[in-house]
Amino acid sequence: MKLIVITRPAMFDGEASWIAALFRAGLQTLHLRKPDASAEDVRRLLGDIPSEFHSRIVLHDRFELCGEFALRGVHLNGRNPLPPENHAGTVSRSCHTLDEVRRYKPECDYVTLSPIFDSISKRGYSSAFTSAHMEKARDEGIIDDKVIALGGITAERLPAVRRMGFGGAAVLGAIWDAPDKDTAAARIENILNLL
Repeated sequence: MKLIVITRPAMFDGEASWIAALFRAGLQTLHLRKPDASAEDVRRLLGDIPSEFHSRIVLHDRFELCGEFALRGVHLNGRNPLPPENHAGTVSRSCHTLDEVRRYKPECDYVTLSPIFDSISKRGYSSAFTSAHMEKARDEGIIDDKVIALGGITAERLPAVRRMGFGGAAVLGAIWDAPDKDTAAARIENILNLL
């Protein structure tokens, strides 16, 4: 199974060093999601992240920076529904229903489906699916290795994610609510050991 970390939506002091610590702990893919940040703010953050990690970063916004920093790819969503012209990297997309998974999975490298469990980072954002619902979707070939579980993912829930047939998990709250970057990196190592 794959592991993806999605950044907090708001910038914070020391974020680049947290991100570098996560990569050093073994993280392979980070989704940089900064919906309200300017292109210059995102450019500054990317510039502060060691360039050796740029090829592991996927942008949710400010797609024009993808080529400038030789990033892995772009993640499509309601704000940004189309990849940039002549885009050569990966393309992924946010999905919130099984119908969206059916529609977008064939044209993407992978899709995220949320919320699988009650969200840690978004209060009141409750699970939209039951385990039985997900296992049925797995048996029908809707959930497979191109679908990444998102929403309320913790190390303890990885066995359930695997049973449901997902190809990986995306985490946000379980990492960013850590008190410091070393604790966040240790959480990444723990999750990777369980995958």
